[in-house]
Amino acid sequence: MSNNLRLPPVFQPTTYRAFMAGADRIVATIRPTLGPVARTVAIQRPLDQRGPELLDNGGVIAKRIIQLPDYRADVGAMFVRDMLWRLQEQEGDGTATAAVLFQATFNEGVRLVAAGLNARRLQGFLEEGIEVILNELRRQTVPVNDAHHLAQVAFTVCQDRELSDLLGEIFDIVGGYGRLEIREGSSRGLEREYVEGIYWERGLLSRQMVADPQRLRSELEDAAIVLSDLNIQEPQQILPVLVTAFQAGLKRLLIVADEIADSALSLLLANSKPDHMQILAVKTPGFGREQQADFLVDAAVLCGGRPFLRATGDTFKAIRSEDFGRARRVWADLRSFGLIGGMGDPRQLRRHLAALRAAHSETDDLALRGKLHERIGRLMGGSATLRVGGVTVRDIEARKELAERTAAAVRGAMQEGVVPGGGVALLACRPALQRCIDATHDPEARAAYRILLRAVAEPLRTIVANAGYDPSDALAEVRMAGPDYGFDVLTGRVTAMGAAGITDPANVVKAATYAGLTSAALALTIDVMVHRTEQPAHATPPSPARRKRL
Repeated sequence: MSNNLRLPPVFQPTTYRAFMAGADRIVATIRPTLGPVARTVAIQRPLDQRGPELLDNGGVIAKRIIQLPDYRADVGAMFVRDMLWRLQEQEGDGTATAAVLFQATFNEGVRLVAAGLNARRLQGFLEEGIEVILNELRRQTVPVNDAHHLAQVAFTVCQDRELSDLLGEIFDIVGGYGRLEIREGSSRGLEREYVEGIYWERGLLSRQMVADPQRLRSELEDAAIVLSDLNIQEPQQILPVLVTAFQAGLKRLLIVADEIADSALSLLLANSKPDHMQILAVKTPGFGREQQADFLVDAAVLCGGRPFLRATGDTFKAIRSEDFGRARRVWADLRSFGLIGGMGDPRQLRRHLAALRAAHSETDDLALRGKLHERIGRLMGGSATLRVGGVTVRDIEARKELAERTAAAVRGAMQEGVVPGGGVALLACRPALQRCIDATHDPEARAAYRILLRAVAEPLRTIVANAGYDPSDALAEVRMAGPDYGFDVLTGRVTAMGAAGITDPANVVKAATYAGLTSAALALTIDVMVHRTEQPAHATPPSPARRKRL
Protein backbone atom coordinates (compact mmCIF):
# COMPACT_ATOMS: atom_id res chain seq x y z
CA MET A 1 0.00 0.00 0.00
CA SER A 2 1.37 3.46 -0.89
CA ASN A 3 2.69 5.80 1.80
CA ASN A 4 -0.27 8.15 1.72
CA LEU A 5 -2.75 5.27 2.31
CA ARG A 6 -1.29 3.83 5.53
CA LEU A 7 -4.57 4.07 7.43
CA PRO A 8 -6.55 0.82 7.09
CA PRO A 9 -9.71 0.88 4.97
CA VAL A 10 -12.98 1.22 6.90
CA PHE A 11 -15.61 -1.48 6.27
CA GLN A 12 -19.23 -1.99 7.25
CA PRO A 13 -20.88 -1.32 9.63
CA THR A 14 -18.35 1.37 10.60
CA THR A 15 -18.66 2.92 7.12
CA TYR A 16 -22.34 3.74 7.54
CA ARG A 17 -21.92 5.05 11.09
CA ALA A 18 -19.04 7.34 10.15
CA PHE A 19 -20.62 8.53 6.90
CA MET A 20 -23.94 9.25 8.64
CA ALA A 21 -22.23 11.17 11.44
CA GLY A 22 -20.54 13.52 8.98
CA ALA A 23 -23.62 13.96 6.79
CA ASP A 24 -25.81 14.66 9.83
CA ARG A 25 -23.33 17.27 11.02
CA ILE A 26 -23.46 19.34 7.85
CA VAL A 27 -27.22 18.90 7.39
CA ALA A 28 -27.81 20.04 10.98
CA THR A 29 -25.84 23.19 10.15
CA ILE A 30 -27.96 23.97 7.09
CA ARG A 31 -31.39 22.76 8.27
CA PRO A 32 -32.17 25.97 10.25
CA THR A 33 -32.02 28.05 7.04
CA LEU A 34 -35.05 26.39 5.40
CA GLY A 35 -38.23 28.42 5.16
CA PRO A 36 -39.32 32.08 5.26
CA VAL A 37 -38.73 32.28 9.03
CA ALA A 38 -35.21 30.93 8.76
CA ARG A 39 -32.66 31.03 11.51
CA THR A 40 -29.14 32.32 11.07
CA VAL A 41 -25.81 30.52 11.06
CA ALA A 42 -22.79 32.45 12.38
CA ILE A 43 -19.45 31.50 10.82
CA GLN A 44 -16.20 32.88 12.17
CA ARG A 45 -13.88 34.63 9.72
CA PRO A 46 -10.43 33.03 10.07
CA LEU A 47 -8.39 35.58 8.10
CA ASP A 48 -9.42 38.91 9.62
CA GLN A 49 -10.66 40.51 12.83
CA ARG A 50 -14.15 41.35 11.62
CA GLY A 51 -17.18 39.81 13.28
CA PRO A 52 -18.63 36.47 12.16
CA GLU A 53 -20.60 36.07 8.93
CA LEU A 54 -24.33 35.77 9.56
CA LEU A 55 -25.71 33.50 6.83
CA ASP A 56 -29.03 31.92 5.92
CA ASN A 57 -27.96 30.51 2.55
CA GLY A 58 -27.32 26.77 2.68
CA GLY A 59 -25.04 26.79 -0.34
CA VAL A 60 -22.75 29.49 1.08
CA ILE A 61 -22.70 27.76 4.47
CA ALA A 62 -21.68 24.50 2.81
CA LYS A 63 -18.83 26.27 1.00
CA ARG A 64 -17.49 27.64 4.30
CA ILE A 65 -17.18 24.15 5.84
CA ILE A 66 -13.79 22.89 4.71
CA GLN A 67 -13.10 19.82 6.86
CA LEU A 68 -14.32 18.00 9.98
CA PRO A 69 -11.83 17.00 12.68
CA ASP A 70 -12.95 13.36 12.55
CA TYR A 71 -11.41 12.03 9.33
CA ARG A 72 -14.00 9.26 9.08
CA ALA A 73 -17.02 11.54 9.48
CA ASP A 74 -15.41 14.03 7.11
CA VAL A 75 -16.11 11.72 4.15
CA GLY A 76 -19.87 11.95 4.68
CA ALA A 77 -19.74 15.69 5.31
CA MET A 78 -17.74 16.37 2.16
CA PHE A 79 -20.07 14.16 0.11
CA VAL A 80 -23.05 16.28 1.16
CA ARG A 81 -21.08 19.51 0.83
CA ASP A 82 -20.12 18.67 -2.74
CA MET A 83 -23.75 17.90 -3.63
CA LEU A 84 -24.98 21.20 -2.13
CA TRP A 85 -22.17 23.20 -3.73
CA ARG A 86 -23.02 21.81 -7.14
CA LEU A 87 -26.71 22.55 -6.64
CA GLN A 88 -25.92 26.12 -5.58
CA GLU A 89 -23.83 26.67 -8.70
CA GLN A 90 -26.52 25.15 -10.92
CA GLU A 91 -29.74 26.68 -9.56
CA GLY A 92 -28.70 29.29 -6.98
CA ASP A 93 -31.16 27.97 -4.38
CA GLY A 94 -32.76 24.80 -2.99
CA THR A 95 -29.77 23.64 -0.96
CA ALA A 96 -31.58 23.41 2.38
CA THR A 97 -34.40 21.37 0.80
CA ALA A 98 -31.87 19.01 -0.77
CA ALA A 99 -30.05 18.64 2.55
CA VAL A 100 -33.11 17.58 4.55
CA LEU A 101 -34.28 15.25 1.76
CA PHE A 102 -30.85 13.62 1.71
CA GLN A 103 -30.80 13.09 5.47
CA ALA A 104 -34.32 11.66 5.66
CA THR A 105 -33.67 9.24 2.79
CA PHE A 106 -30.16 8.13 3.72
CA ASN A 107 -30.74 7.62 7.43
CA GLU A 108 -33.87 5.54 6.89
CA GLY A 109 -32.15 3.63 4.10
CA VAL A 110 -29.22 2.75 6.36
CA ARG A 111 -31.63 1.36 8.97
CA LEU A 112 -33.28 -0.90 6.41
CA VAL A 113 -29.98 -2.06 4.86
CA ALA A 114 -28.74 -2.93 8.35
CA ALA A 115 -31.94 -4.96 8.78
CA GLY A 116 -31.02 -7.08 5.77
CA LEU A 117 -32.25 -5.36 2.58
CA ASN A 118 -29.95 -5.23 -0.45
CA ALA A 119 -28.48 -1.73 -0.88
CA ARG A 120 -28.06 -1.96 -4.64
CA ARG A 121 -31.64 -3.10 -5.26
CA LEU A 122 -32.87 -0.45 -2.85
CA GLN A 123 -30.99 2.20 -4.84
CA GLY A 124 -32.64 1.06 -8.07
CA PHE A 125 -36.15 1.26 -6.61
CA LEU A 126 -35.38 4.63 -5.01
CA GLU A 127 -34.43 5.98 -8.45
CA GLU A 128 -37.73 4.70 -9.86
CA GLY A 129 -39.58 6.46 -7.05
CA ILE A 130 -37.64 9.66 -7.69
CA GLU A 131 -38.92 9.65 -11.26
CA VAL A 132 -42.47 9.30 -9.90
CA ILE A 133 -41.89 12.38 -7.70
CA LEU A 134 -40.46 14.41 -10.59
CA ASN A 135 -43.46 13.54 -12.75
CA GLU A 136 -45.79 14.69 -9.98
CA LEU A 137 -43.87 17.97 -9.66
CA ARG A 138 -44.18 18.49 -13.41
CA ARG A 139 -47.92 17.88 -13.15
CA GLN A 140 -48.24 20.57 -10.47
CA THR A 141 -46.20 23.16 -12.40
CA VAL A 142 -48.08 26.25 -13.59
CA PRO A 143 -46.67 29.13 -15.68
CA VAL A 144 -46.10 32.57 -14.21
CA ASN A 145 -45.40 35.76 -16.15
CA ASP A 146 -47.13 38.89 -14.75
CA ALA A 147 -45.44 41.35 -12.39
CA HIS A 148 -47.65 40.54 -9.38
CA HIS A 149 -46.98 36.81 -9.44
CA LEU A 150 -43.29 37.34 -10.17
CA ALA A 151 -43.08 39.58 -7.10
CA GLN A 152 -44.73 36.84 -5.04
CA VAL A 153 -42.16 34.32 -6.23
CA ALA A 154 -39.38 36.76 -5.32
CA PHE A 155 -40.86 37.38 -1.87
CA THR A 156 -40.89 33.67 -1.02
CA VAL A 157 -37.12 33.65 -1.59
CA CYS A 158 -35.96 36.96 -0.09
CA GLN A 159 -38.73 38.03 2.35
CA ASP A 160 -37.93 41.62 1.32
CA ARG A 161 -41.03 43.38 0.01
CA GLU A 162 -39.22 46.30 -1.63
CA LEU A 163 -36.73 44.04 -3.39
CA SER A 164 -39.36 41.52 -4.49
CA ASP A 165 -41.64 44.22 -5.94
CA LEU A 166 -38.76 45.73 -7.91
CA LEU A 167 -37.63 42.37 -9.27
CA GLY A 168 -41.21 41.54 -10.26
CA GLU A 169 -41.42 44.80 -12.19
CA ILE A 170 -38.00 44.35 -13.80
CA PHE A 171 -38.60 40.82 -15.06
CA ASP A 172 -42.09 41.72 -16.24
CA ILE A 173 -40.43 44.33 -18.48
CA VAL A 174 -37.21 42.59 -19.62
CA GLY A 175 -38.56 39.03 -19.75
CA GLY A 176 -37.16 35.69 -18.59
CA TYR A 177 -34.04 35.95 -20.74
CA GLY A 178 -33.64 39.69 -20.24
CA ARG A 179 -30.34 41.12 -19.12
CA LEU A 180 -30.18 42.23 -15.47
CA GLU A 181 -27.07 43.71 -13.87
CA ILE A 182 -27.05 43.94 -10.07
CA ARG A 183 -24.56 46.51 -8.81
CA GLU A 184 -23.70 48.17 -5.52
CA GLY A 185 -25.55 51.48 -5.17
CA SER A 186 -24.56 54.76 -3.53
CA SER A 187 -27.87 55.39 -1.74
CA ARG A 188 -29.49 53.53 1.16
CA GLY A 189 -32.28 52.03 -0.92
CA LEU A 190 -32.85 50.25 -4.21
CA GLU A 191 -32.78 51.90 -7.62
CA ARG A 192 -33.47 50.51 -11.07
CA GLU A 193 -32.68 51.75 -14.54
CA TYR A 194 -33.92 50.41 -17.87
CA VAL A 195 -31.82 50.52 -21.02
CA GLU A 196 -33.62 50.65 -24.34
CA GLY A 197 -32.28 48.30 -26.99
CA ILE A 198 -29.06 46.32 -26.74
CA TYR A 199 -25.63 47.35 -25.48
CA TRP A 200 -22.14 45.88 -25.11
CA GLU A 201 -19.26 46.78 -22.79
CA ARG A 202 -16.93 48.26 -25.38
CA GLY A 203 -16.77 51.98 -26.06
CA LEU A 204 -15.47 54.64 -28.42
CA LEU A 205 -11.92 54.28 -29.69
CA SER A 206 -11.34 58.03 -29.49
CA ARG A 207 -12.52 60.65 -26.98
CA GLN A 208 -12.69 63.13 -29.88
CA MET A 209 -15.77 61.26 -31.16
CA VAL A 210 -17.82 62.33 -28.13
CA ALA A 211 -20.53 64.70 -29.33
CA ASP A 212 -22.17 65.46 -25.95
CA PRO A 213 -19.48 66.59 -23.47
CA GLN A 214 -21.86 66.53 -20.50
CA ARG A 215 -23.05 62.94 -21.02
CA LEU A 216 -19.79 61.84 -22.71
CA ARG A 217 -21.92 60.18 -25.36
CA SER A 218 -22.68 60.27 -29.09
CA GLU A 219 -25.79 59.15 -30.96
CA LEU A 220 -26.55 58.44 -34.61
CA GLU A 221 -30.01 58.14 -36.15
CA ASP A 222 -30.62 55.74 -39.06
CA ALA A 223 -27.03 54.50 -38.93
CA ALA A 224 -25.10 52.15 -41.20
CA ILE A 225 -22.88 49.65 -39.36
CA VAL A 226 -19.66 47.91 -40.35
CA LEU A 227 -19.05 44.80 -38.23
CA SER A 228 -15.54 43.37 -37.92
CA ASP A 229 -12.81 42.14 -35.57
CA LEU A 230 -10.04 43.53 -37.80
CA ASN A 231 -6.92 45.39 -36.68
CA ILE A 232 -6.65 48.55 -38.75
CA GLN A 233 -3.06 49.79 -38.78
CA GLU A 234 -3.00 52.00 -41.88
CA PRO A 235 -5.47 54.62 -43.24
CA GLN A 236 -5.56 52.75 -46.57
CA GLN A 237 -7.18 49.78 -44.82
CA ILE A 238 -10.21 51.80 -43.72
CA LEU A 239 -10.44 54.06 -46.79
CA PRO A 240 -12.63 51.60 -48.84
CA VAL A 241 -15.28 51.79 -46.11
CA LEU A 242 -15.49 55.58 -46.38
CA VAL A 243 -15.53 55.53 -50.19
CA THR A 244 -18.31 52.91 -50.32
CA ALA A 245 -20.37 54.73 -47.68
CA PHE A 246 -20.01 58.03 -49.56
CA GLN A 247 -21.00 56.46 -52.89
CA ALA A 248 -24.06 54.86 -51.23
CA GLY A 249 -25.12 58.24 -49.83
CA LEU A 250 -24.77 57.17 -46.18
CA LYS A 251 -24.68 60.05 -43.71
CA ARG A 252 -24.12 58.24 -40.40
CA LEU A 253 -21.68 55.37 -39.91
CA LEU A 254 -20.65 53.14 -37.01
CA ILE A 255 -17.45 51.11 -37.47
CA VAL A 256 -16.77 48.16 -35.16
CA ALA A 257 -13.14 46.97 -35.16
CA ASP A 258 -10.82 45.31 -32.70
CA GLU A 259 -8.18 48.01 -33.10
CA ILE A 260 -7.73 51.17 -35.16
CA ALA A 261 -4.35 52.88 -35.18
CA ASP A 262 -4.08 56.60 -34.55
CA SER A 263 -3.33 57.40 -38.20
CA ALA A 264 -6.49 55.58 -39.32
CA LEU A 265 -8.52 57.26 -36.57
CA SER A 266 -7.27 60.62 -37.81
CA LEU A 267 -8.68 59.80 -41.25
CA LEU A 268 -12.06 58.98 -39.70
CA LEU A 269 -12.08 62.15 -37.59
CA ALA A 270 -11.13 64.28 -40.59
CA ASN A 271 -14.10 62.92 -42.55
CA SER A 272 -16.59 63.06 -39.67
CA LYS A 273 -18.54 66.29 -40.18
CA PRO A 274 -22.22 66.87 -39.32
CA ASP A 275 -23.05 68.23 -42.78
CA HIS A 276 -21.06 65.53 -44.57
CA MET A 277 -20.90 62.22 -42.65
CA GLN A 278 -20.96 61.43 -38.94
CA ILE A 279 -18.61 58.58 -38.01
CA LEU A 280 -18.18 56.65 -34.77
CA ALA A 281 -15.69 53.83 -34.15
CA VAL A 282 -15.97 51.36 -31.28
CA LYS A 283 -13.97 48.35 -30.17
CA THR A 284 -15.26 44.85 -30.98
CA PRO A 285 -16.94 43.44 -27.82
CA GLY A 286 -15.69 40.26 -26.21
CA PHE A 287 -12.52 38.85 -24.70
CA GLY A 288 -10.75 36.62 -27.16
CA ARG A 289 -11.59 35.41 -30.65
CA GLU A 290 -14.48 33.16 -29.58
CA GLN A 291 -16.45 35.85 -27.76
CA GLN A 292 -15.82 38.36 -30.51
CA ALA A 293 -17.04 35.86 -33.11
CA ASP A 294 -20.22 35.31 -31.08
CA PHE A 295 -20.85 39.06 -31.03
CA LEU A 296 -20.32 39.39 -34.78
CA VAL A 297 -22.71 36.54 -35.56
CA ASP A 298 -25.41 37.95 -33.26
CA ALA A 299 -25.00 41.54 -34.45
CA ALA A 300 -25.09 40.51 -38.11
CA VAL A 301 -28.37 38.66 -37.57
CA LEU A 302 -29.78 41.58 -35.65
CA CYS A 303 -28.71 44.37 -38.02
CA GLY A 304 -28.13 42.59 -41.31
CA GLY A 305 -24.96 42.99 -43.30
CA ARG A 306 -21.83 40.90 -43.38
CA PRO A 307 -19.25 40.50 -40.58
CA PHE A 308 -15.61 40.87 -41.60
CA LEU A 309 -13.51 38.26 -39.77
CA ARG A 310 -9.79 38.30 -39.21
CA ALA A 311 -9.71 34.49 -38.95
CA THR A 312 -10.89 34.10 -42.56
CA GLY A 313 -8.49 36.71 -43.92
CA ASP A 314 -11.19 39.33 -44.61
CA THR A 315 -10.30 42.93 -45.45
CA PHE A 316 -12.34 45.98 -46.43
CA LYS A 317 -10.90 46.12 -49.97
CA ALA A 318 -13.97 44.57 -51.62
CA ILE A 319 -16.63 45.99 -49.29
CA ARG A 320 -20.01 46.71 -50.89
CA SER A 321 -22.98 48.76 -49.75
CA GLU A 322 -25.00 45.61 -48.99
CA ASP A 323 -22.30 44.56 -46.50
CA PHE A 324 -23.38 47.37 -44.16
CA GLY A 325 -25.85 46.57 -41.37
CA ARG A 326 -28.50 49.09 -40.38
CA ALA A 327 -30.11 50.26 -37.14
CA ARG A 328 -32.71 52.88 -36.29
CA ARG A 329 -30.39 54.41 -33.69
CA VAL A 330 -26.94 53.71 -32.26
CA TRP A 331 -25.19 55.30 -29.31
CA ALA A 332 -21.73 55.05 -27.82
CA ASP A 333 -19.80 56.40 -24.86
CA LEU A 334 -16.29 55.74 -23.59
CA ARG A 335 -17.25 52.43 -21.93
CA SER A 336 -20.02 50.88 -24.01
CA PHE A 337 -22.13 51.15 -27.13
CA GLY A 338 -25.64 50.06 -28.06
CA LEU A 339 -28.16 49.94 -30.84
CA ILE A 340 -31.92 50.27 -31.04
CA GLY A 341 -34.08 48.92 -33.83
CA GLY A 342 -31.75 46.60 -35.74
CA MET A 343 -32.97 46.12 -39.32
CA GLY A 344 -31.95 42.53 -39.93
CA ASP A 345 -34.25 39.82 -41.29
CA PRO A 346 -36.87 39.01 -38.56
CA ARG A 347 -37.23 35.42 -39.74
CA GLN A 348 -33.51 34.84 -39.56
CA LEU A 349 -33.47 36.39 -36.08
CA ARG A 350 -36.23 34.02 -34.92
CA ARG A 351 -34.33 31.02 -36.29
CA HIS A 352 -31.13 32.19 -34.63
CA LEU A 353 -32.86 32.66 -31.28
CA ALA A 354 -34.43 29.20 -31.55
CA ALA A 355 -31.00 27.66 -32.17
CA LEU A 356 -29.50 29.49 -29.17
CA ARG A 357 -32.38 28.40 -26.93
CA ALA A 358 -31.97 24.78 -28.03
CA ALA A 359 -28.24 24.91 -27.29
CA HIS A 360 -28.98 26.55 -23.91
CA SER A 361 -31.36 23.77 -22.86
CA GLU A 362 -29.15 20.93 -24.09
CA THR A 363 -25.72 21.90 -22.80
CA ASP A 364 -24.34 20.51 -19.54
CA ASP A 365 -21.66 23.21 -19.21
CA LEU A 366 -22.76 25.93 -16.76
CA ALA A 367 -20.30 28.48 -18.15
CA LEU A 368 -21.60 27.91 -21.68
CA ARG A 369 -25.19 28.09 -20.44
CA GLY A 370 -24.44 31.48 -18.92
CA LYS A 371 -22.93 32.80 -22.14
CA LEU A 372 -25.85 31.52 -24.22
CA HIS A 373 -28.32 33.02 -21.77
CA GLU A 374 -26.60 36.39 -22.06
CA ARG A 375 -26.66 36.25 -25.86
CA ILE A 376 -30.36 35.36 -25.91
CA GLY A 377 -31.16 38.19 -23.51
CA ARG A 378 -29.31 40.72 -25.62
CA LEU A 379 -31.00 39.65 -28.85
CA MET A 380 -34.40 39.88 -27.22
CA GLY A 381 -33.64 43.48 -26.30
CA GLY A 382 -34.49 43.67 -22.57
CA SER A 383 -31.88 45.23 -20.25
CA ALA A 384 -32.05 46.62 -16.72
CA THR A 385 -29.70 47.60 -13.91
CA LEU A 386 -30.59 47.18 -10.22
CA ARG A 387 -28.48 49.20 -7.78
CA VAL A 388 -28.48 47.88 -4.23
CA GLY A 389 -27.71 50.32 -1.43
CA GLY A 390 -27.50 50.09 2.34
CA VAL A 391 -26.18 51.62 5.53
CA THR A 392 -22.92 49.67 5.79
CA VAL A 393 -20.68 47.77 3.40
CA ARG A 394 -21.71 44.47 4.99
CA ASP A 395 -25.38 45.40 4.60
CA ILE A 396 -24.89 46.22 0.91
CA GLU A 397 -22.95 43.01 0.24
CA ALA A 398 -25.57 40.85 1.98
CA ARG A 399 -28.49 42.50 0.18
CA LYS A 400 -26.71 42.32 -3.17
CA GLU A 401 -26.08 38.58 -2.71
CA LEU A 402 -29.74 38.14 -1.73
CA ALA A 403 -30.84 40.08 -4.82
CA GLU A 404 -28.71 37.88 -7.09
CA ARG A 405 -30.09 34.69 -5.54
CA THR A 406 -33.68 35.97 -5.78
CA ALA A 407 -33.24 37.12 -9.38
CA ALA A 408 -32.00 33.65 -10.36
CA ALA A 409 -35.09 32.09 -8.75
CA VAL A 410 -37.48 34.50 -10.49
CA ARG A 411 -35.79 33.91 -13.83
CA GLY A 412 -36.14 30.16 -13.35
CA ALA A 413 -39.82 30.57 -12.45
CA MET A 414 -40.45 32.52 -15.64
CA GLN A 415 -38.78 29.86 -17.75
CA GLU A 416 -40.13 26.71 -16.07
CA GLY A 417 -43.10 27.82 -13.94
CA VAL A 418 -43.89 27.46 -10.24
CA VAL A 419 -45.26 24.84 -7.85
CA PRO A 420 -47.05 25.31 -4.49
CA GLY A 421 -44.53 26.47 -1.90
CA GLY A 422 -43.85 25.69 1.72
CA GLY A 423 -43.08 22.02 1.01
CA VAL A 424 -46.64 21.41 -0.24
CA ALA A 425 -45.59 20.38 -3.76
CA LEU A 426 -43.45 17.54 -2.39
CA LEU A 427 -46.12 16.55 0.10
CA ALA A 428 -48.61 16.27 -2.78
CA CYS A 429 -46.44 13.48 -4.27
CA ARG A 430 -47.41 11.09 -1.46
CA PRO A 431 -50.58 9.67 -3.09
CA ALA A 432 -48.60 8.66 -6.21
CA LEU A 433 -45.96 6.97 -4.03
CA GLN A 434 -48.67 5.18 -2.06
CA ARG A 435 -50.10 3.82 -5.31
CA CYS A 436 -46.65 2.45 -6.14
CA ILE A 437 -46.53 0.70 -2.76
CA ASP A 438 -49.95 -0.85 -3.30
CA ALA A 439 -48.96 -2.06 -6.79
CA THR A 440 -45.89 -4.13 -5.77
CA HIS A 441 -45.04 -7.01 -3.43
CA ASP A 442 -41.26 -6.75 -3.76
CA PRO A 443 -39.86 -5.98 -0.27
CA GLU A 444 -37.06 -3.70 -1.53
CA ALA A 445 -39.49 -1.79 -3.77
CA ARG A 446 -42.02 -1.30 -0.98
CA ALA A 447 -39.24 -0.20 1.37
CA ALA A 448 -37.89 2.31 -1.16
CA TYR A 449 -41.29 3.89 -1.76
CA ARG A 450 -41.95 4.08 1.99
CA ILE A 451 -38.61 5.86 2.48
CA LEU A 452 -39.61 8.44 -0.12
CA LEU A 453 -43.13 8.67 1.34
CA ARG A 454 -41.61 9.88 4.61
CA ALA A 455 -38.85 11.96 3.01
CA VAL A 456 -41.14 14.19 0.92
CA ALA A 457 -42.85 15.40 4.11
CA GLU A 458 -39.54 16.43 5.69
CA PRO A 459 -39.21 19.89 4.05
CA LEU A 460 -42.65 20.95 5.32
CA ARG A 461 -41.89 19.60 8.79
CA THR A 462 -38.58 21.47 8.85
CA ILE A 463 -40.11 24.77 7.68
CA VAL A 464 -42.76 24.54 10.41
CA ALA A 465 -40.23 23.61 13.10
CA ASN A 466 -37.89 26.46 12.13
CA ALA A 467 -40.79 28.89 12.59
CA GLY A 468 -41.47 27.61 16.11
CA TYR A 469 -44.58 25.50 15.50
CA ASP A 470 -45.20 21.80 16.12
CA PRO A 471 -44.57 19.89 12.86
CA SER A 472 -46.86 16.97 13.74
CA ASP A 473 -49.82 19.21 14.50
CA ALA A 474 -49.27 21.30 11.37
CA LEU A 475 -48.93 18.22 9.16
CA ALA A 476 -52.16 16.77 10.54
CA GLU A 477 -54.03 20.01 9.84
CA VAL A 478 -52.64 20.17 6.29
CA ARG A 479 -53.71 16.60 5.57
CA MET A 480 -57.25 17.33 6.78
CA ALA A 481 -57.47 20.52 4.68
CA GLY A 482 -56.85 18.73 1.38
CA PRO A 483 -54.74 19.25 -1.77
CA ASP A 484 -52.88 22.56 -2.32
CA TYR A 485 -53.23 23.47 1.35
CA GLY A 486 -50.18 24.12 3.45
CA PHE A 487 -49.07 25.79 6.65
CA ASP A 488 -48.31 29.50 6.27
CA VAL A 489 -45.68 30.05 8.96
CA LEU A 490 -45.98 33.84 8.62
CA THR A 491 -49.61 33.76 9.78
CA GLY A 492 -49.60 30.49 11.70
CA ARG A 493 -52.62 29.15 9.78
CA VAL A 494 -53.36 26.48 7.20
CA THR A 495 -54.10 28.14 3.86
CA ALA A 496 -54.44 27.43 0.14
CA MET A 497 -50.89 28.06 -1.07
CA GLY A 498 -51.79 29.00 -4.64
CA ALA A 499 -54.44 31.51 -3.56
CA ALA A 500 -52.06 33.00 -1.00
CA GLY A 501 -49.33 33.38 -3.62
CA ILE A 502 -46.93 31.07 -1.74
CA THR A 503 -45.04 29.35 -4.54
CA ASP A 504 -41.58 28.01 -5.32
CA PRO A 505 -39.77 28.01 -8.68
CA ALA A 506 -40.38 24.59 -10.24
CA ASN A 507 -36.81 24.27 -11.53
CA VAL A 508 -35.38 24.79 -8.03
CA VAL A 509 -37.73 22.26 -6.37
CA LYS A 510 -37.08 19.64 -9.05
CA ALA A 511 -33.31 20.15 -8.97
CA ALA A 512 -33.20 20.05 -5.14
CA THR A 513 -35.35 16.91 -5.09
CA TYR A 514 -33.25 15.16 -7.69
CA ALA A 515 -29.94 16.14 -6.08
CA GLY A 516 -30.90 15.23 -2.53
CA LEU A 517 -32.63 11.92 -3.27
CA THR A 518 -30.26 10.54 -5.90
CA SER A 519 -27.25 11.43 -3.74
CA ALA A 520 -28.78 9.58 -0.79
CA ALA A 521 -29.55 6.56 -2.96
CA LEU A 522 -25.95 6.51 -4.20
CA ALA A 523 -24.52 6.93 -0.69
CA LEU A 524 -26.34 3.76 0.44
CA THR A 525 -24.09 1.72 -1.86
CA ILE A 526 -20.83 2.91 -0.21
CA ASP A 527 -19.35 -0.07 1.65
CA VAL A 528 -15.70 0.91 2.13
CA MET A 529 -13.88 4.17 2.90
CA VAL A 530 -10.14 4.56 2.29
CA HIS A 531 -8.45 7.55 3.94
CA ARG A 532 -5.27 9.47 3.24
CA THR A 533 -2.75 10.29 5.94
CA GLU A 534 -2.13 13.65 4.26
CA GLN A 535 -5.36 15.25 3.09
CA PRO A 536 -5.10 17.11 -0.26
CA ALA A 537 -6.31 20.68 -0.48
CA HIS A 538 -10.03 20.86 -1.18
CA ALA A 539 -10.66 22.12 -4.69
CA THR A 540 -13.71 23.66 -6.25
CA PRO A 541 -15.78 20.87 -7.79
CA PRO A 542 -16.29 20.98 -11.54
CA SER A 543 -19.48 22.40 -13.03
CA PRO A 544 -22.42 20.03 -12.53
CA ALA A 545 -24.01 18.14 -15.42
CA ARG A 546 -27.59 19.25 -15.69
CA ARG A 547 -29.85 16.24 -16.08
CA LYS A 548 -32.05 16.69 -19.16
CA ARG A 549 -34.96 14.78 -17.70
CA LEU A 550 -35.51 17.51 -15.14
